Order: sequence, then structure tokens, then C-alpha cells
Amino acid sequence: MLIYDERHLRSILEEYTQPYNNHRPHQSRQQRPPDQDEHVVVPMEGQIQRRTVLSGAIIEYHRAA
Repeated sequence: MLIYDERHLRSILEEYTQPYNNHRPHQSRQQRPPDQDEHVVVPMEGQIQRRTVLSGAIIEYHRAA
């Protein structure tokens, strides 16, 4: 990946850290991500969708609404 300037670097770092700080499960939260309310039940049925971040460097999966 070619980084053009500081602004571009900051946007890449923001996009890279977003899944790790918000969506990734954490052991201290009983494998719940920080952005999930503990009282909300996540449905286990339905189609799974894939989203690529940073041109495929990170791949996220989530249930379709």
C-alpha cells in the first residue's frame, strides 16, 4: 500500500483500528465487542455478509439485517 501524505496515513490508521476497537470480541467482556449492548441478543440465523476493509487486509463478517 502506497501512502501519499499524512492525511492519507491518518485515514488508513483510522480505518485499520476501527474494527479492533469497536467490533472485535474482548475477553474482558465475555467475548462481546465494545460496541454491543450486553442486553441485546444477536440473532444466530440469517445470511452472513462479508465486508472488506483496507483493500482486503481486514475482512469483517456480520449477519444480514
